[in-house]
Amino acid sequence: MYSFERLFRLHSGKEHLQKKRIVVPHSTEDEELSELLKLYKGNKIRTTKYSLLSFLPKNLFEQLHRFANVYFIFLAALNFVPVVEAFQPEISVIPIILVLSVTAVKDIWEDYCRFKVDHLINRLLCHVYCSTQKTYVDKCWMDVRVGDFVRLSCNEIIPADMLLLYSSDPRGVCYIETANLDGETNLKQREVVSGLPLQGVEFTPESFCSRIECENPKNDLSRFRGYIEHSSGVRIGLQSSNLLLRSCTIRNTETVIGIVVYAGHETKAMMNNSGPRYKRSQLEKRLNMDILWCVVLLIIMCLSAAIGHGLWLKNLKDPVFQVDDETSPALAGFYVFWTMIIVLQVLIPISLYVSIEVVKLGQIYFIHNDLALYNEQLDSRIQCRALNITEDLGQIQYLFSDKTGTLTENKMVFRRCSIYGVEYPHEENGRRLEVYEAEKNEAAGQSVTLKSGCSGKSLSYRSLSCNRSSVSLHTLTAESAEEDDQVSSHVQPRTNAFCSRMEVVPDPQLVRKLKLLCSPVVHLSDCSSGNTSTLELSYITDFFLALAICNTVVVSSPSQSPHEASEIRTPLKSLEEIKQMFQRFSFSPFSALTSHSPPQIEDSPQSRASRDTKTNPDMAGQGVENLNREMDSDGDTHSELLYEAESPDEAALVHAAQAYCCTLRCRTAESLLVDLPGLGSLAVPLLHILPFDSNRKRMSVVVRHPLTGQVVVYTKGADSVIMDLAETPKEQTQKHLDSYAREGLRTLCIAKKVPLLEEYDVWLKDQLLAESSIENREELLLASAERLETNLTLLGTTGIVDRLQEEVPETIETLQRAGIKVWVLTGDKQETAINIAYACKLLHANDQLLTANCGSKNACAALLEELKLEVQCGEGSMTDLTARVESSSGSVAGFILVIDGRTLNWALQEELKSNFLELTCRCKAVICCRSTPLQKSQVVQLIRDQLGVMTLAVGDGANDVSMIQVADVGIGISGQEGMQAVMSSDFAISRFKHLSKLLLVHGHWCYSRLANMILYFIYKNVMYVNLLFWYQFFCGFSGSVMTNSWVLIFFNLIFTSIPPLIYGILDQDTPADTLMEQPELYQAAHTSKVYVPNMFWITVLDAFYQSLVCFFVPYFAFAGSDVGELSFGSPINTSALLIILLHQVIESKTLTWIHILVLVLSGGSYFGFVLLFSVLCVTCSPPTNPLGVETLQMSQPLFYIICILTIVMALLPRLLLRALHNTLHPSAVLKSDQMDRMNAGKYSRRMLCWTRSHSRGNRLSVCADNAGLEPSVAEVVS
Repeated sequence: MYSFERLFRLHSGKEHLQKKRIVVPHSTEDEELSELLKLYKGNKIRTTKYSLLSFLPKNLFEQLHRFANVYFIFLAALNFVPVVEAFQPEISVIPIILVLSVTAVKDIWEDYCRFKVDHLINRLLCHVYCSTQKTYVDKCWMDVRVGDFVRLSCNEIIPADMLLLYSSDPRGVCYIETANLDGETNLKQREVVSGLPLQGVEFTPESFCSRIECENPKNDLSRFRGYIEHSSGVRIGLQSSNLLLRSCTIRNTETVIGIVVYAGHETKAMMNNSGPRYKRSQLEKRLNMDILWCVVLLIIMCLSAAIGHGLWLKNLKDPVFQVDDETSPALAGFYVFWTMIIVLQVLIPISLYVSIEVVKLGQIYFIHNDLALYNEQLDSRIQCRALNITEDLGQIQYLFSDKTGTLTENKMVFRRCSIYGVEYPHEENGRRLEVYEAEKNEAAGQSVTLKSGCSGKSLSYRSLSCNRSSVSLHTLTAESAEEDDQVSSHVQPRTNAFCSRMEVVPDPQLVRKLKLLCSPVVHLSDCSSGNTSTLELSYITDFFLALAICNTVVVSSPSQSPHEASEIRTPLKSLEEIKQMFQRFSFSPFSALTSHSPPQIEDSPQSRASRDTKTNPDMAGQGVENLNREMDSDGDTHSELLYEAESPDEAALVHAAQAYCCTLRCRTAESLLVDLPGLGSLAVPLLHILPFDSNRKRMSVVVRHPLTGQVVVYTKGADSVIMDLAETPKEQTQKHLDSYAREGLRTLCIAKKVPLLEEYDVWLKDQLLAESSIENREELLLASAERLETNLTLLGTTGIVDRLQEEVPETIETLQRAGIKVWVLTGDKQETAINIAYACKLLHANDQLLTANCGSKNACAALLEELKLEVQCGEGSMTDLTARVESSSGSVAGFILVIDGRTLNWALQEELKSNFLELTCRCKAVICCRSTPLQKSQVVQLIRDQLGVMTLAVGDGANDVSMIQVADVGIGISGQEGMQAVMSSDFAISRFKHLSKLLLVHGHWCYSRLANMILYFIYKNVMYVNLLFWYQFFCGFSGSVMTNSWVLIFFNLIFTSIPPLIYGILDQDTPADTLMEQPELYQAAHTSKVYVPNMFWITVLDAFYQSLVCFFVPYFAFAGSDVGELSFGSPINTSALLIILLHQVIESKTLTWIHILVLVLSGGSYFGFVLLFSVLCVTCSPPTNPLGVETLQMSQPLFYIICILTIVMALLPRLLLRALHNTLHPSAVLKSDQMDRMNAGKYSRRMLCWTRSHSRGNRLSVCADNAGLEPSVAEVVS
């Protein structure tokens, strides 16, 4: 009965596992829950594919997935059948055993490396609570189970996914670094589950009796849904900020304790460990088709031999040799068919697939070690994550690029802003940026001091080292000349991608208005006369407060942890002093924008200000001086703070607020410590953070005003969204936004809202319900945030400059000259994208701009038709204009389509897709603005599938991952937004400029090498197989061969296998400098593809011709003699080998000592083998006897005459046809080589003429109009 109940509980537990996960402490007394915990996977990981017992069958099974391996195993087995046996059965298994063994050794070595890593990780130690010993004990990671309490210290790695229950930080937070997980080096903040006891005392696992219910394991790193139910019955929602992920590292926190909820392969880190990417290249797909044609040729040849043998037997009368009379001609022909399959098996290149893998590894090695693709500043080189699509780099036709971080630096600097409809240009910032751009190249890697004429401070360019990352980050800061030595001696021990900043020089007009906050008495009439009202001052205060707190920035200092940095600070003013200041000013910066003003002060602010002015007329001036001193003193302490942001935009805005003395001092889970100008440090209670997402395109923080107690919502986001949500958007602000966009600045709008108390209470209930929900949690949170973010009050807008990366214009121009269409897919607004397009030379002055901004689907359809007609009508006039403009400027005029996200969404629908495609095909470039990550992937997929072209997508952020994965070739840039794009890419580079070398040089070489190597492999196999086929006409189609079986097997396996590998790895049809200087060669190589069906059949026909010559020249030379079959085959094999090797010499564009050495070794190995075989082997190849055959043949002059004549006759037509074709139709590569040689020759002649003229300079001055200059010399000089 007990066992039945246990089985029932176990079965019900397994059913429950399919729905959700329940976690309780491992020491629970509940037997049912204890059994449930045992059903969860342990923490031991195993990434190996094989075990000692499973290796042989599993590896063999995997290798049998390759059709070629199955084919050759079948042939090896077939050769053991006596009636179809072609040669010794033992010999026939050597090739397939060798190929399978080499692959198996490679697989087992890779698996052994994985085993060693697994063993090391599983043996790591951590502190796990033991309920019997009542203390934490050391346990291996592999022994950790779900429900265990784990204690970790600073800099320790998290062993499993844990729910954070305790932190030594009194605020209940801890910081983790996720570099091992997603490559991001900036710190992430995690929070203790709310509702637990205070964090100041040590956590006791025995007191934890709550029950955790969460979702089943999923691979989404940013999502975690569930709730914790306390013993009181209260349920509190869980989210990703409560979860510590495996492989992350604890930072800046002394101790944390958590309970394991996911272990081992159920952790999010292991579920995201997908290994290297695999894609099939276009060349590989083409090869599979040609292999099928080779199979067809093989079947035709074997059928011909079978029919021929049957007819030969049928017509054979009175044979002089022994013939099997019992077998009918039809059955004998059937046997011969299979015999010929074995004899001609080399026609299917078994070693080609292995050779292709080796060649690609060699190509990747040279790409990986190219110094031109190495970034010295970041100490990073190109990463080749997909090992089998290198040749696709040489066939790209469409390039889809992100803008921010891909074309630009993604190092944001605050440039200008607009508040309350007033624009503050920050002209000194503009001048500093211009100086920085001019000195950028010289400043790399050294300290450059640039004097500012306005502030008297200097701009120093330094590099800060980071002990947590190998990335060297450059910081742009402004310090006074006196502080340079002092600051340089205090180098920060840790920084990240967004710690770097360029000091913002405050705008004088904005500084003057902020100084009014420090004036103890200001008449409202005075403010009005100076064009500064109290309402405007409140807008300014709220604006900079929003910049400081509306973010997720982690605050720390060089010497203290993030939470310690705040403890040394005390408010500059008491609460009573701040209240009196507000009373004198008669406004509250937190509440003046709302209709619900705070309670009025009994004393009239105006009368109080009037009395104070009469009693102390100098008070206002003293206030301004106080602000000056405060800004100076704050400037000294600003350098003590480090801001670690998740995006460069956030870092730039926080630094901008800091420049105006609105400094974020500390962040906790419940509050923010902020310095405000004239007010000192204020603790702002933090109620909620509504994080940014791509659907809302904004983020918000909900805070409570420390003085009035009002709930205030601060929001920042894209102008296209905020302007629609604002109650009364200002036209002047919109003009400023358009102006910023035309300058290429990134724009953000800042807004606020003070909801009614009843409205906030209703929203809070819905928000808490959404946070504790497991099903549809994201949708509920999104809807909750949208309900709160309505009827906003627009505060202002910011303009942030994001500089272009170096050589981006030159790279785009080069790619366009190479015939690659460049599209830009960005989330920025239209004006910004157009400005950047002009800056990076995607747009030229002579291009015609087409804009598509529609409000409905019908309008989109009509506009697409209109634009199509416009392009069709304008193509004729554009052609004439292009001819004139190209001769003067060198750029080709064309149509450029600019389309926004809403219109793009309609254009991608099925009804309008064809019109959109037709329009874009006629455009030189396309710019998609305000596009979402999904739209980016849809655009790439549309072009790839509908046009059948090779596509490449390049990006640097998580929003580019989808299009990178959809494209034929995905390239990630290791920039400022983490490593998500890199981890999803096929290749990873550090700068956009590296694309030109990667595509134009390495892509061109990889495709040319691999295509020629495949054709060469097919040629040599077909050529050698046909020698055996021609012999069948003279042996009754019996399947006999004129060589011993060892030479037959080793001919393709050893003697001619290495030269193609060297050919595929080292051959260079064009020098790298020429390919970079003439990008048109990339397009020429693409239009006249090397590996096309026509070239396949031409190669096969050439192989047929050479095999005819190689066979029949020796045949006629030995006609009428009594030469044996092995003696007849000796010059044929030798001639074939030399023809095949010399054929490669003709095809190679580069001959180095490595080529020569390999060719000599290949020929030498053949001669050495056959000579030793002829001398030592007596019965190695029954029924024939090779003893003395080769030594005899090679001692006769006729052997060498036959070989020389055969080689010349076989290769001469190819040389003549190649010379004729190059003369009549020279390729672009050949034209380039000829131009180089002509230029070199012309230069040599001119230098020779100059030398001659200079040597007789005493008698004759070298001048074009000199009467004494010889005519011939004058022609050369001119």
